[in-house]
Amino acid sequence: MASRAVRRIVAVLIILTISICLYMRLQHSKKAGIQLFGEAKDKGFLLTEEGAPKSALDDNEELTTIVKAELVTKNAVQLTTEDIDEGTSDGNETRSIQHTPTKRSVGSDSETLMPLLHKKDFRKLPQWDFEDVYSRSDQPRQMTCSLSLRKSEDANFTKNFIPTINLFMYNRSVTVREWNRLSHFNNPFGFMGYDYREVVAALRHIPKPQEPMLVARGDGVGCVSCAVVGTAGILSGSGMGKEIDGHDYVFRMNGAITKGYEEDVGNKTSVYLHTAYSLTSALSYYKKHGLPRFARDEGIKYVMIPSGYRDFQWLQALFTGKLVSAGPFKHLRPTQYYTEKLDHKHFYLLHPDFLRYLRNRFLRSPGLNYEFWAVVKPTNGAVALFLALHTCDVVNAYGFITEDYQKYPHTYYKGTAQKMIFYFTHDFITEMNAWKNLHNARIINLYQRREP
Repeated sequence: MASRAVRRIVAVLIILTISICLYMRLQHSKKAGIQLFGEAKDKGFLLTEEGAPKSALDDNEELTTIVKAELVTKNAVQLTTEDIDEGTSDGNETRSIQHTPTKRSVGSDSETLMPLLHKKDFRKLPQWDFEDVYSRSDQPRQMTCSLSLRKSEDANFTKNFIPTINLFMYNRSVTVREWNRLSHFNNPFGFMGYDYREVVAALRHIPKPQEPMLVARGDGVGCVSCAVVGTAGILSGSGMGKEIDGHDYVFRMNGAITKGYEEDVGNKTSVYLHTAYSLTSALSYYKKHGLPRFARDEGIKYVMIPSGYRDFQWLQALFTGKLVSAGPFKHLRPTQYYTEKLDHKHFYLLHPDFLRYLRNRFLRSPGLNYEFWAVVKPTNGAVALFLALHTCDVVNAYGFITEDYQKYPHTYYKGTAQKMIFYFTHDFITEMNAWKNLHNARIINLYQRREP
């Protein structure tokens, strides 16, 4: 009887010892991994396909194990439920891919649909030989402002910036050939794994948007000034509301709470960026923080980010005035979330090429080299800021992450209790470095607190 008790005690001690050793190894590797992750991001603008450096993470198998552990334990870095559903991999080997879309004569659309590709088939972001090829607009904005950011001589910016990139998608944007090209890229950067018929059915209702999206005030010849307002806690107590509202146009996204915070964040909203998920979840979540409804300023322009298949189901219902027929928003009526006088010509759907261009050239994250690559995407705030860079002459950014972000709460409307949480989904450190570089190059003016 005593010997059995001794054996049990020995077994428990062995298990405890192994657990402690594994934990210590995990913590040691995690620190090394964080250091590598930081080193891989301090390069500023990365970013054409041929110019992007290889991440220091590529050959670190132990770090990959740590990343998997964090996905399971949600320790330090987290994934949200909707992102796990949208993008996790089954661990198959990455393909080495060379492929060029088939050429066809102008005016012909006789190609057949290519077989579906799926995110689960790739262990990291697949690289195609046309990865850095993007469609261009046939209505480029004419520059009349002598102070326009487009006149910047910064070498990194001018190398990567495409002023004629196609910003928006509409009913004539997607031929079969274009579908096949974009089907090589995961959402929101393309149509990988999507149903052609359902996406095209949704796009059919979207007319060609009014461009340029923004014009100079008054005689239409001057500079277009824009404020892009994020939700970072750095705005709490800032008193920047009047300055923000003084711009020609104000970009906001997600919750965009202004009621009760006008002194710090202003009240005007000219351009509102959203996804179906951010629109529905924000309205229910932010009510307790004073958000009765989303901005409905006269002449407001709504810009949708097609972050998932569910967004096309949303669009189909929005433009037909019906309930969503399938997916996570089934039985919701999208028209209730917008102004009653929604002008379809003032509704914009971002082009996947534009989103991929941002990722490839300005916001290249080391996270794209891992099995969770398919959920890594720019924040809605980052998309709003780059949209402003392509539609405005002067861009000022407020409420975006800065190097001293630890001093401030996560958002301006939650007080001082909650600190910033990093998720796999969005690479805030890469974005922080991008904002710093844009500010230092005098392309944007990034609001930063000057404490006495």
